[in-house]
Amino acid sequence: MRLWKSRVEKMVDAATAPVSNEAEVPLGESSGAGFVFRFLRKDKAALVGMAIGAVFFAFAAIEGILQIVGGYIRQQSLGWILLPSNPLQVDFHYSLFPPSLSSVAAILGFDYEGRSILSEILYAAPRDAAAAVIVVSSAILIGMLTGIAAGYTGGWADEILMRVTDAFLAFPAIFLAIALAILLGNGYTVVLIALVVVWWPPYARFFRAQTLRERNRGYVEASKLSGISSVRIMSRHIFPNTIDPIIAIASLDLGNVILTYSTLAFLGIGLQLNVPEWGSMTSDGLAYVPGAWWWTLFPALAIMLVVVCFSIIGDRIQDLVGGRLSY
Repeated sequence: MRLWKSRVEKMVDAATAPVSNEAEVPLGESSGAGFVFRFLRKDKAALVGMAIGAVFFAFAAIEGILQIVGGYIRQQSLGWILLPSNPLQVDFHYSLFPPSLSSVAAILGFDYEGRSILSEILYAAPRDAAAAVIVVSSAILIGMLTGIAAGYTGGWADEILMRVTDAFLAFPAIFLAIALAILLGNGYTVVLIALVVVWWPPYARFFRAQTLRERNRGYVEASKLSGISSVRIMSRHIFPNTIDPIIAIASLDLGNVILTYSTLAFLGIGLQLNVPEWGSMTSDGLAYVPGAWWWTLFPALAIMLVVVCFSIIGDRIQDLVGGRLSY
């Protein structure tokens, strides 16, 4: 609960922090996504994080497409054409074989059913990557619509929208996600819906705070006097001024979503039958520790590696934005 509150407070602080008068004018080459990425290229830790993150998403996208196409044309083998071995094939001959250099499939060892740990980790990557992108983008969209509408409109609309937001924030995110997943049923889609439901409120708070700061600026008043509609003012003027902080927050949340999704899988929530998941692999391997330590260690390391990389990227972007905005 404390971590969830700190996440909300950090978003609100980022939006309500005072800015200098120079922020009233376009920042040109010193703002936007392009400037952020040029800055990150000069930081070795951030560069490594970006490289690993790019490889992770690129592989996940290609592997995910192959799995979807293979399922559509009923050629499941297409889903593991890039993998060392079939991640779904049971072969007790290799049951709990330790890591070895005898083959690529054996580098990380095998589980109880004789399936390659490396193949399972790679096969599960698209679902983790998709969960991160879908949940974060959906949360930003819902939070943007709710927060900007509440902050710009004010009055009873602001009161109602924020009280609804507070109702979701009143519960610890992980517990609410577990309750929703259990209530709605099992499956990957259900877990994504549960995560989106608990992920959007902090973004709504952030966008509202940002809108309250921007709506009394001179350019907004001038737009109103020019007869520009409220919808256009919110979409063309207020929203673009939130891009820099959102890049940092979203980068952190990509890792947070993967960690939360893996936690749910670790607890056995939202699992699909015979489909590898990093969290469930970590959980299944615990029963064989310390004898078969590799079964739980390597999936856990995969989760940690991805989460740390996105945390480094988000932290560096926050440092960058902090040069112009006080967090």
